[in-house]
Order: sequence, then C-alpha cells, then structure tokens
Amino acid sequence: MTEQKTWNAFTVEYKDHVAQVTLVGPGKGNAMGPDFWGELPEIFGQLDADPEVRAVVLAGEGKHFSIGLDLAAMSGDLGPVLAGNALAGPRTKFHGTIKRMQAAITAVADCRKPVIAAVQGWCIGGGVDLIAAADVRYASADAKFSIREVKVAIVADVGSFARLPAIIGDGHLRELALTGKDVDAARAEKIGLVNEVFDDADTALAAAHATAADIAANPPLVVHGIKDVLDHSRSAAVDDSLRYVAAWNAAFLPSQDLTEAITAVFEKRAPEFKGE
Repeated sequence: MTEQKTWNAFTVEYKDHVAQVTLVGPGKGNAMGPDFWGELPEIFGQLDADPEVRAVVLAGEGKHFSIGLDLAAMSGDLGPVLAGNALAGPRTKFHGTIKRMQAAITAVADCRKPVIAAVQGWCIGGGVDLIAAADVRYASADAKFSIREVKVAIVADVGSFARLPAIIGDGHLRELALTGKDVDAARAEKIGLVNEVFDDADTALAAAHATAADIAANPPLVVHGIKDVLDHSRSAAVDDSLRYVAAWNAAFLPSQDLTEAITAVFEKRAPEFKGE
C-alpha cells in the first residue's frame, strides 16, 4: 500500500483494493487551484504504481463535485497573457502551463486502475474535463454539467474536446461547447455523459464503490489489458487534440474578450464581448 500522505486539494482513502480520491478544495465548490493541478498527477501516479489498488472511486466533497477552474487562484498563470501584446516569452510559458494542466488530467485517464466518478451538484468546466478522463461516470439526480469555458472567452483545453467525442458523440459535444449551456442529470444520462443517475449523492457514491468492487474482484492484469486495448484506438487522437489546442490557446487565447470575461466574473455582472 502506498504511504499515506496529507494533500491540500484531495483526500485519499483505501479499503479492499479500492482507493477513493475525493476533491476537497481548498476553494469553494472544490474549485481547481494550484494545489489541484500539482497534486492530481502525483496521486494518480502513486495509485497506478500501487499493486494493492485495483480500482479508484473519484468523488467531490460537499454539495458539488467541482465548479471548475479557480480563476482567482490561477490568475498568476493567466496574468502574463492578459497583460496585452504578449510576446513569445509569456506565450511560451503559458503554453507550458496548459501542457502541465493537461498532463494532470491525463494522469487520471492513463491510470491502469479503472476510475469510477461519482458526481453530485455542479460539475463545470474543468470538472467535466476530469470526469471525461474516468472510465465510468455516475451522477446524483441533482447533478448539473456545463462546458462553460466559452462563457469566459476560453477554448476548453485540458481534455473535454479530446475525450468527449468518444463518450457523447460530436453533435452533443458541439452543442454543449458552443453554447456553454447547463445540462441536468437526466439529459446527461440520455446523451451518455453519465452511465446512470441515482436519487442522491450517497447512492451514487455507493454505486461507484459497488462497481469498483466488482472490478477489483477480477484479475488485475486482465483489467489493465482491457483498459490498454480500449484506450489504444483513441490515444493518438486524444494526444493530437491536446497538443493542437495547447498551441492554439497559447497563440490566440489572449484577447480583450478574455480580460472582459474575467473582470465580469469578479464584478459579478454579464460580460460584453466585442470579438477583440
């Protein structure tokens, strides 16, 4: 068993060959700040290497799974490209930031131990990126999903566009990505974003653990092989999509609309986009 460690953005618990990784903040609504992006790949790297772990349950503490990127906490990473007329140096640094964040989510997808996500409340932006990297997704009836990056003048760049086509199909992805609309649990189940919807968060989490236990009872090397074979056919496409969007955002993300979007969030008002 991997040595226990204290994390800032997560808790990790182990029982009967199943690990539960729970988002705990420190931001409100389990927002994804620097600790999240730094700790996630380390945690899943350890789980991948731990022979005692055969499946992983991914959950969120409190009312919501995650409200997505913590804009305030991550402002230091966005600052250089918001300064206006960003040159090659700031853009190159920002490209590296995107790649680092992508790698954090990819650590979940690449974990040889199957990952079952249990979602309650809001699952926004980066939260959708995260569950798209899981193998199975369950939701409580109150769950709501949104690929909301378009609302803050950002092209989603850490996994949704790369992984969701194989999960919900191109048409549904385009609708969600281009509108930034909210989707309730019933619609999420209908389009295949989640496998099943349960009455409440506790029941969804229990179902995730039941599936994890079923997986953990199977031959672990065969389970690894199934994941490897299923992932093989789409791994090149995922990698290509991630590399392309990282380069695209490093080149084109800086804009007056992005500055306006973030300012509007902090001022709690509707943004006025001008296409500049």
